Amino acid sequence: MPFFDYIAILISIAGSTIIIWGVVVNAFKFLQLEYKKLLNQAVAGTDDKIRNALGSYLRLGLDFMVAADIIRTIQNPVLQELYVLAFIVAIRSVISFFLHKEMENEKKYLTEENSKTISNPSTSLFNTK
Repeated sequence: MPFFDYIAILISIAGSTIIIWGVVVNAFKFLQLEYKKLLNQAVAGTDDKIRNALGSYLRLGLDFMVAADIIRTIQNPVLQELYVLAFIVAIRSVISFFLHKEMENEKKYLTEENSKTISNPSTSLFNTK
């Protein structure tokens, strides 16, 4: 097995590890949030932050996997492999694009909501007065 095949495998494992780590970390944060919701101690917008953080891990992991696929294809530049690579890169790029767009929209929404809450504290979802 050539040197670059090992590199591609390591990069794929890194991408998978990043995605798995992101799922584990954000699942833990989600469970903490749900527990706080049960106790009526939750902070508004926290679930959106968890979703954005998970999306960041997914995008980063997908980028690593695309890099590994490119390295594999460079090693074996058969036309059929190039078609498969183009298809995989296209799918992963579309997924990454829409994850990025969703994260931008969520960030914009959270910024608007935070500015409304700061300017008028009585509009907070968890106002204790």
